[in-house]
Amino acid sequence: MTVELSLTRLAGPERSGRLLVVGPSLGTSVALLWRDCARVLGAEFEVIGWDLPGHGSGSPATGAFSVQDIADELTERAGALVGGRPCAYAGVSFGGAVGFELASRSDGPFEAVVCIGAAPRIGVPEMWRERAALVRRAGTPVMVDGSAQRWFAPGFIARAPRVAGALLRALTEVDKESYALACEALAVFEAGAAARPLRALVGEHDVVVSPEGADVVLAGCGHLPPAEEPAAVARTLVEVLEEMRCPTTTA
Repeated sequence: MTVELSLTRLAGPERSGRLLVVGPSLGTSVALLWRDCARVLGAEFEVIGWDLPGHGSGSPATGAFSVQDIADELTERAGALVGGRPCAYAGVSFGGAVGFELASRSDGPFEAVVCIGAAPRIGVPEMWRERAALVRRAGTPVMVDGSAQRWFAPGFIARAPRVAGALLRALTEVDKESYALACEALAVFEAGAAARPLRALVGEHDVVVSPEGADVVLAGCGHLPPAEEPAAVARTLVEVLEEMRCPTTTA
């Protein structure tokens, strides 16, 4: 089906020389997850984020959707925004799964893809289906305690209670059916081989996706690096995109 995504310009001058599209983790608002990181990246890019259905500024889902559906919509929307500029993509967790799907395609506007806290398959189908059923029964607040443990590196909540609290409160406001449908999308998703430049970044304390085999291990981070270490993650993204021959300085 067609998914209507909500896009938000997070940082950087409109129509600046480079475009970076960023994606959220399941249960998060892209603005909260990427806000501080995007401010740093805004010196190099126009940064545009998208929200999952029923998350952040996204309207609730009207039916089942897949990771591929999200990638289709992003390809079309970014294609309309790019205007001949170099364009890259970076996504976290579910947004990273979308990144793996985008990287498997030989067409589209994204010259380079960075997947953060993600893998070609995340978890096992049974886990996602059980979580979908739980959230349909009890709502997204039931996920707060477990997400607090999975999302952040040890000690982060105590060090940055305002950041962690805002993300966890936003989770309680997510539309439960949209969250459940996103779980079911992850249950059946498995990415194909990369057809364009791709890098995987994983936090050293990530308990959802193992840092073993990652191209870059992000020190001091758990599952949501852009919120946990925004300046360091922004610097790493710029470096990685330069290595991938996606220049980050305006000609």
